[in-house]
Amino acid sequence: MPAGSTLGDALKVSRAPYIAGTAVGILKKAAETRTENITEYAINTPKGELRIELKDPKSSSGKLWAEHYKKYEGQNIHWASPEALAFGPFEADIKPLRETGNFEAFDVVFGAGGFDSHNTHLILSRKRHVAEYGSPADGVFATVVTGRSLISRLSREDSILSIEPIIEWEQLAEKTCTTDLSIRLENEDSVFTYFEVELSRNAPKGAEHFYALTREGTLSVDVITSSFVSDDSLKEEPVPYENFESRREGSISVRTVGYGTGRTYISREERPSSLVHSVVGQITKGLELIKLAEKGQKLTIESLPPQIVLLGHSFEEVESVLSSIGVELVRDGYTGKDAVIVRQDPPTTLEIFGEAKVTAYAVSREKLIEVELYPERAPKSVDFFRRSLELKTKTVGKLPVYMIYENTFLFKAEREVMKYMEVLPENTPTDGVLAGEIGVTNQAAKRMGNIGVKLVDDNLFGPTGEKLSSTNIIGRIVKPERLKGIEEGDAIYVNEVARRRTDDKGN
Repeated sequence: MPAGSTLGDALKVSRAPYIAGTAVGILKKAAETRTENITEYAINTPKGELRIELKDPKSSSGKLWAEHYKKYEGQNIHWASPEALAFGPFEADIKPLRETGNFEAFDVVFGAGGFDSHNTHLILSRKRHVAEYGSPADGVFATVVTGRSLISRLSREDSILSIEPIIEWEQLAEKTCTTDLSIRLENEDSVFTYFEVELSRNAPKGAEHFYALTREGTLSVDVITSSFVSDDSLKEEPVPYENFESRREGSISVRTVGYGTGRTYISREERPSSLVHSVVGQITKGLELIKLAEKGQKLTIESLPPQIVLLGHSFEEVESVLSSIGVELVRDGYTGKDAVIVRQDPPTTLEIFGEAKVTAYAVSREKLIEVELYPERAPKSVDFFRRSLELKTKTVGKLPVYMIYENTFLFKAEREVMKYMEVLPENTPTDGVLAGEIGVTNQAAKRMGNIGVKLVDDNLFGPTGEKLSSTNIIGRIVKPERLKGIEEGDAIYVNEVARRRTDDKGN
């Protein structure tokens, strides 16, 4: 790039994945970091990584570690007991004491076998115990903070493969995450436009939840802490627990029970496994962008494998795509030229890839009910409607018809959203309703949650047959005449379309 090039110039040249309006991370060349300021180190072994944190970098043992930790690479486990294990031996500048010490689980200490500093070991405590290791006066100098379960699994066949200091991002010279493409770049600047996620085949339903969350190719940074960022867009959306796995740096997990159900987390540091967080994927590229992100930003994301989206499409549109990835398409239901897919089995992308086969059920396009919703006028009621029909996670929803009288159609969703949502009065009509408007009965009436539509205007009652004050207007059916011929016990299939700029009532 020529001198004076901007971030926008770099994006044009690189053609890296990037969605307009999302934030881009820029990392300047790291400043020289003084070793004594580093307190955390990653120790890699054949069985995985553990991290230790120095208690006092200025202590004798802390300084010894900081100056010579690279010399401990390649050291084998010399001995292991139920209480501790020791890497070594190696020579170290310590003065061993002939004293018994008290050790807690996960303590790290230097110890000299036979009280000979030429026979020094790096000792990791497995549990609370008392022992005489020939340690220096300052004793325990570090604690294992992550990867603790490894200590019980390591054996004499294992060794230290490598040791790396963990440089906190706060120690880096300059960093930013911005949407301003006019920023000028300098030599050796690192730019991060997106992050890539590989979804776990052990969590097909959780992966589908994540696909829905990032349907537009972006992830929202709603909450940010030192250990995670989260996107709360699908908070309260039920997700089953599928995958018990450690939440490594870059892990994607979804909370499955309790407060924050449906919330998606990205780990910025290693966290233990959790019975309420199902791991659905792992970042494989661009973790730096997660660490640079700021609250309120949107980030560009690419998921692997890409989501298979059949609902709302014709057989012809999806068949060639499925064939190219080795998936067999079985047609079911209506198969005419105007067929539109409204249901699929298996329901998730990862299950389809696993079986290499999918059955798609279609109806005539005339039977697909298109709706325009009014989220700015009735946000909670629209949210209720979308959740009831699973339109938060799917492009086509199913809505059973439970009663028809005169020109009124009443529906009751299969999903019992009212267990965790209320329908408070909002956008209640005062001068009547128009044909095709969609109403939801609010909590002012006994039948809260009922959904209804009238095929004629009505000045007295709302679309669900309730009085106007008990009805929330949430949108309209684009072509209400498509309801003609529907009978009680049938189900209609619904998809949401973009709203027009104006409509008959100015909603």
